[in-house]
Amino acid sequence: MKNFLAIMALVLICGCSRESELHNELAGKKSGEVTLPKGDFSISQPILIEGADGLTVRGAGTRIRMNFDGPAAIVIRTSKGVRLEDFTLLGNRAAGEKKFGLPPADAPMAKWNSNNGILVEDSSDLLLSKLTIREVSGYAILISKSNDATVRDVFVGDSGSLNEMGKNNATGGILFEEGCQRFAAEQCKLRNIRGNGIWTHSLYTSPRNRDGRFEGNEIRYAGRDALQAGHATGMKIAGNSGGFIGFPPEIVDLATGAVPVAIDTAGNVENSEYSANRFEEVNGKCMDLDGFHDGAVRQNQCTNSRAADAYPHGHYGIVLNNSNPDMESKGIQIVSNVMEGFRFGGLFLIGGPHVVRDNVFRNLNLAHCNENPAAGCLYKPDEPDLLRTGVYLGNGAHRPSPAKGNVVENNEVQGYQMTTRCVGYAPGVDKAANTVRNNRCSG
Repeated sequence: MKNFLAIMALVLICGCSRESELHNELAGKKSGEVTLPKGDFSISQPILIEGADGLTVRGAGTRIRMNFDGPAAIVIRTSKGVRLEDFTLLGNRAAGEKKFGLPPADAPMAKWNSNNGILVEDSSDLLLSKLTIREVSGYAILISKSNDATVRDVFVGDSGSLNEMGKNNATGGILFEEGCQRFAAEQCKLRNIRGNGIWTHSLYTSPRNRDGRFEGNEIRYAGRDALQAGHATGMKIAGNSGGFIGFPPEIVDLATGAVPVAIDTAGNVENSEYSANRFEEVNGKCMDLDGFHDGAVRQNQCTNSRAADAYPHGHYGIVLNNSNPDMESKGIQIVSNVMEGFRFGGLFLIGGPHVVRDNVFRNLNLAHCNENPAAGCLYKPDEPDLLRTGVYLGNGAHRPSPAKGNVVENNEVQGYQMTTRCVGYAPGVDKAANTVRNNRCSG
């Protein structure tokens, strides 16, 4: 035992004593290439890159451990052309977690969340590639008010923290916020993220994020959303995959309405496309289109293969909403998607005109609403069919917006009592104002 403690003390001393070596490699460097030394480094202050122009920092078997409380292990500010490549970054989550909630409505994440892995502010032409980031309390990568930033082939694991109630506070993954433009997260893998996987966010008073891409990423075990387009325009979310979204169930933050979603939307999102994404085991919704308009949702698939009690926070397959006052739910193409094994219905539709065509909604109403009182299906007692219908044309969500001018055709709807509850209408929705035809319904 004494020998073991002596060896561990020596490792810590060596890691700490090498911190100056690491900082010296980067001291005063604004451009050119830097190859970091091989080995383990424990840092007691942030590695700051500020005012750089054309700087590449490359690892060579380098592992950096964050051993302090601060904004991030690596902070990049007012720089352009920075490249970080091929090293491992370990956060300080294991040293003692601090519990905190979501920021107030007027606070950006970059100003609220500390102990991030990499924080980027007011920068451009950035590439983060072939990095491994683990055990971070805040965000693995947080990019704020920056343009032309790409995160590629990055692994993020075991990250994020909890609030005072022991629920997730959205942290752990990769975030672009506050009006980022021309950004991308591609070919990244995320595992065991307590909050959101990859997402965008901006304050209501800030510019929307613009022209972003989330492509070819894989997210498994996330407590909140796998992917989210928040307050954005021109988003492409395509070819992503994953599973076990909303797991573990005990950290899901229902108090703030954060039902887990494979692909979520928030704020005002237009001219965007969600296509060819594949998820399994979603303890929530497959897609939440709250704020989504004038865009396309094509060839996505969410498959749940277990019984209803495996998804305590289970919901509809696809839900439309209109909580942002600057948008109306209109102009959405919902085509050739497969939603299988959801607790309630397949599609909740408001507004219009939308096109809902050639979709498969299979194994619906796992909760057996409303014959199963324990499932809590009578969310709105005046609309008993709301949660037990395959495709439900509603009269509004956050705001009134009766389904009108929609085409619902050539869809397959199958599940518990779907022969009689295939397509339904909320009170106040004019059936004649919508075209519903050639749908195949079976129990």
